[in-house]
Amino acid sequence: MALMPPESANNHMIATESSFSMKQVICMKWGTLYGAEYVNRLYSMVRRETTGDLDFVCLTDNQEGINPAVRCFDCPEIDIPPPHNLRGWRKLNLYAKSDKLFGLSGDWLYLDLDVVITGSLDPFFEYEPEASFVVMRNWTQPDSGIGNTSCYRFRVGADEYLLTDMLQKYNVILQKFSNSQSYISRSVKQIDFWPDEWCVLFKVQCIPPWPLRFWKTPVLPESARVVAFPGVPNPHQAVKGEWPVKAAWKKLYKGIKPATWINDFWN
Repeated sequence: MALMPPESANNHMIATESSFSMKQVICMKWGTLYGAEYVNRLYSMVRRETTGDLDFVCLTDNQEGINPAVRCFDCPEIDIPPPHNLRGWRKLNLYAKSDKLFGLSGDWLYLDLDVVITGSLDPFFEYEPEASFVVMRNWTQPDSGIGNTSCYRFRVGADEYLLTDMLQKYNVILQKFSNSQSYISRSVKQIDFWPDEWCVLFKVQCIPPWPLRFWKTPVLPESARVVAFPGVPNPHQAVKGEWPVKAAWKKLYKGIKPATWINDFWN
């Protein structure tokens, strides 16, 4: 099907109702850090912020309590040494070919369970339609060219080498890269980034700088569509003004006011 020229000035985006009638979104849940309520909240936010048909998939080791509208498959394991096999490296299974990924095909928007959706997701399916990997910028290293894989779009099977190389060379890769998103960003053949204003980190763009954070409420940037919460606080903590720390001295700078606006979206 031929794509019509874009009507807007943004020549990165090509959008017609028929071209993107099915939105495909995927998440992963394993272990006990996040319960079924995180999957259900994510599904609810995605459904509310997308138009047209939606295929929402969760790869999980425990389907109990997950909304029946979510298609669940067993979360694939990754054959690398512990504890790495239970960390973010497991997300590399998404780069498998279709026949090893439950028959899934095409372009999928991956979202971490701890993101909060604050705006329409439709543009994420339309942006740079030829690109096989588009990711949010890692705002803790904004000029490094590294993506934050809390929110990215990938094409099934297009970058399978990311998984096969990891399985064959994990000793070298684990020594060279401290996390999966650095490995992916440095190894993928082509990386594209979402427009900067679409995806933000709660701890970077939302929390006021020290010491203002102790009396000023975290803010939501006006153009943000996805707010990511890697590490802590998680959304259920940030909404109450909690920032868990292991060392007591870190409370001197890791304090926040309740971000009550999270409740407006995280449901």
